[in-house]
Amino acid sequence: MEGVPQHTAPRTVEEVFSDYRGRRAGLIKALTTEVEKFYQQCDPEKENLCLYGLPNETWEVNLPVEEVPPELPEPALGINFARDGMQEKDWLSLVAVHSDSWLLAVAFYFGARFGFGKSERKRLFQMINELPTIFEVVTGVKQQRDMSGNHNNNNKSKSSGKMSRLPETQTKGVTVSPPPKEEDDSGDEEAEDDEQGAICGACGDNYAHDEFWICCDVCEKWFHGKCVKITPAKAEHIKQYKCPGCSNKRARV
Repeated sequence: MEGVPQHTAPRTVEEVFSDYRGRRAGLIKALTTEVEKFYQQCDPEKENLCLYGLPNETWEVNLPVEEVPPELPEPALGINFARDGMQEKDWLSLVAVHSDSWLLAVAFYFGARFGFGKSERKRLFQMINELPTIFEVVTGVKQQRDMSGNHNNNNKSKSSGKMSRLPETQTKGVTVSPPPKEEDDSGDEEAEDDEQGAICGACGDNYAHDEFWICCDVCEKWFHGKCVKITPAKAEHIKQYKCPGCSNKRARV
């Protein structure tokens, strides 16, 4: 494929996982923080286009490779044709699902090519399974399910919300890690469960107590401050925070 740098094929479980994680990071960028650029490149007037994630954590929208069979499994073809025929969030969710499928196909292609045994395949899948799927990152489904499960297991009406959401009198977008502790012990456990289930809407990594996070007031997704280039000092002056994805949204014709 033209324009795509050539990479040495990974041969160990760790190398295949590193390749997977790099491609995943690039795809997440395309569907979150760089979604406006991705949207524009998926012109329905063009030929069949594919979204490729690259091992160096970048992405590319391009035509499928011409060689048959291809060197690697190919991602979903013609993603641009559905762009204007459905709601943007539904279209992005659809691309995310196909991207997840493609990533698994590429990872296990390498496993088959280099003769991974049962234990190696199992270890590879376990490593992959520790990360949220692209679909979960783009839609926030994992975060919502984790929170719903936590609330259902607790009969208290008081809830910590998303990652110990701040009181309504405070700016929702401004939070400092670790979040404030509740007086009640069970409240502490619930808040901790919610925090551990939250994922960054940009990189897809899980919540960590020693990192600064900020919440978008529009889509209510949480982000590492470093991922959206917001520092605690800058956050103090933000009355309503909009993530890059929400800031770039505009009316579609």
